[in-house]
Amino acid sequence: MIRPPFLQTGDCVGVLALASQVSYATLTEGLRILREDWKLEVIEGKTLHTSYYQFSGTDEERRQDFQQMLDNPRIKAIFSARGGYGSSKIIDKLNFRNFKKHPKWVVGFSDITAIHAHLHKLGFESLHATMPKLFGQQGGADALESLRKALWGEGLHYEALRHDFNRFGRVSGQVVGGNLCLLAHLMGSRSELDTRGKILFLEDVEEYYYNLDRMMVQLQRAGKLSQLAGLVVGQFTDLKDNETIKFGKEAYEIIAEYVAPYDYPVCFDFPVGHVADNRAMVVGRQAQLSVTHEGVQLFYFH
Repeated sequence: MIRPPFLQTGDCVGVLALASQVSYATLTEGLRILREDWKLEVIEGKTLHTSYYQFSGTDEERRQDFQQMLDNPRIKAIFSARGGYGSSKIIDKLNFRNFKKHPKWVVGFSDITAIHAHLHKLGFESLHATMPKLFGQQGGADALESLRKALWGEGLHYEALRHDFNRFGRVSGQVVGGNLCLLAHLMGSRSELDTRGKILFLEDVEEYYYNLDRMMVQLQRAGKLSQLAGLVVGQFTDLKDNETIKFGKEAYEIIAEYVAPYDYPVCFDFPVGHVADNRAMVVGRQAQLSVTHEGVQLFYFH
């Protein structure tokens, strides 16, 4: 995998809204952190100030905003201010020719999973991590610091507590993954994720239990679970059940059922997802996952 250059004080970065519209007022603290705390020059995309129904702009406006930042050799990292929906609508119209000459970090999570998967197919590392709208939120200090460390090339070593559903083992492999809904959505497209021999991480938000089950069926039938090196199950937040007849299983029970036939290590309740403590995951980088009686460690190789 090709690794973009790590950031240095004074570097130029871009902030835009790749998917849903964002209120500019919610970015005050995030932009301040980038400029004052991290000492970066910030170019603001037009999509921080525009909207088109639920989106931050039309497909073409969002594509142009992203394309300009991909093409600008001064920009060393691109942050999506928030997720929502819409990244996958513009992927196939993007041109990565200049990006390949001057690689840069692309940062975001949730809907931005689509971009990470596409960049992974192109052979570039990227950062599934907290976004400027969420910088400074209560409980998010560790997540923000993990993003800073990732961007500045410092070591990343995460720990998680033991969970009853964990399956023990120690493996190494490339880390890939993100939002489960988006990974299922990308099946059959040019951005479909190859999970063979890799450490897959999953998270999601505001899904019905039956739909979570359906997406796990899709991953299983597509062969995305059978040849993993390991599985990291993050946070599945604000999930919903049927109003009348209940589905009968909760998120971790559903996932545990679909990985039961395989023997790779699995950890649950990892700090990644739609929560304040959303640790930065370097998509495409080699790491070691260790799941033991004492707990979980994920160590990225530098």
